[in-house]
Amino acid sequence: MSHQQHRVVITGMGVVAPNGHGLDNYEQALRNGVSGIQHHEHLAEANFACQVGGIPQGIDAIKTDYLSEESLLAMNEAMIFGAIAAIDCWRDADLPEPGDEPDWDTGAIIGTGISGLDTIGNKLIPLVDKGRVKRLGSTMVEQVMASSSSANIGGLLGLGGQVTTNSSACTTGTEAVVEGFHKIQSGQLKRMLVGGTEGASKYSWAGFDAMRVLARGYNDKPTEASRPMSASAVGFVPGSGAGMLMLESLDSALARGGDIYAEVIGVAVNCGGQRNGGSITFPNPIGVQRCIQSALNMAGIQGHEVDLINGHLTATMADPYEIKNWQQALGLEPQQMPKVNATKSLIGHALGAAGGLECVASVLQLSRGFVHGSLNCEDLHPDLEPYADRIVHTTEDSDARILAKASFGFGDVNACTLFKTFNP
Repeated sequence: MSHQQHRVVITGMGVVAPNGHGLDNYEQALRNGVSGIQHHEHLAEANFACQVGGIPQGIDAIKTDYLSEESLLAMNEAMIFGAIAAIDCWRDADLPEPGDEPDWDTGAIIGTGISGLDTIGNKLIPLVDKGRVKRLGSTMVEQVMASSSSANIGGLLGLGGQVTTNSSACTTGTEAVVEGFHKIQSGQLKRMLVGGTEGASKYSWAGFDAMRVLARGYNDKPTEASRPMSASAVGFVPGSGAGMLMLESLDSALARGGDIYAEVIGVAVNCGGQRNGGSITFPNPIGVQRCIQSALNMAGIQGHEVDLINGHLTATMADPYEIKNWQQALGLEPQQMPKVNATKSLIGHALGAAGGLECVASVLQLSRGFVHGSLNCEDLHPDLEPYADRIVHTTEDSDARILAKASFGFGDVNACTLFKTFNP
């Protein structure tokens, strides 16, 4: 194994988002402030207080363009979203159509937070409880095992490297980028398909509704429900979908003439240990700051060199603390801060897929020269007033070079990744 540290670049992306399928549609939705959040009757029927959510639309109409009828019989929603995004990512990276031999140089880390619960709730539990185990069929395990999406994608694309699933609550998608980065930087593999996928099952979202952390009071105005950084934020809007990135060593990308979106220059994951004010549901601020600083240290840059922040910013009471943590970690005065935006204002919080969807949004912004506006924070939280002119409300052109993306999750876990426009 080589001890050389390989540079890691992004050569492909794929996305199935509540506000658009495919990179161009997603980019236009981000640029134009198009929300993917709608009222959903199945949540109303289940007596949810929050009856709005972000669910990719029109997927049933296109899924057979990607997947055979037979294979779809063994796939639930998270698997379908993930498969479409992964196939799009593979093609976007201009890799050869999968053949008879595995691609020994490519692996995958495809995260999820709580996927498969639709299958468990709709089929597994009802049939088992009725004593009708024989009716479950032979594909139940592959739909409910934690690694269902990564295993499915490994087969679709014929991957021969490590194929696995990570799960760290809301940091999952960003953590997958971090883990994939290390595989390539260390020379173990040439390419890693990384990201996250999450279905839109009422069973996945019910626990959050019971916790009273989902947005209430916006069932009749769904596009206003997701309000990161707003004084009137009342909780997050559940989302779903999939976001995938192809990480590749620079040597491999150059050797095959691949297009390069951006470079990953620094990554970090840690945990705040649920100490110093941290709990299973709230981050220890020192843990967050150390995570961001570790990514900066790996990249060899200072806080003032970061041009954009794509925050975790969920529209809960944690938002003002998050911005303060960014400020502390970067060592800047409020007015010196990078521009900040919140993709969740447009798509909701897709749990294990959030980091994947938001990393794709981050790289699109960096590579295509814009920073998208955050919806619904005209009434900025009073604690955020010092940062008011750093928060982007309407889409702007941007010549940013470095974007910091972070995700924070239940368990007091943190992940941060730094993307940079590519210079050979």
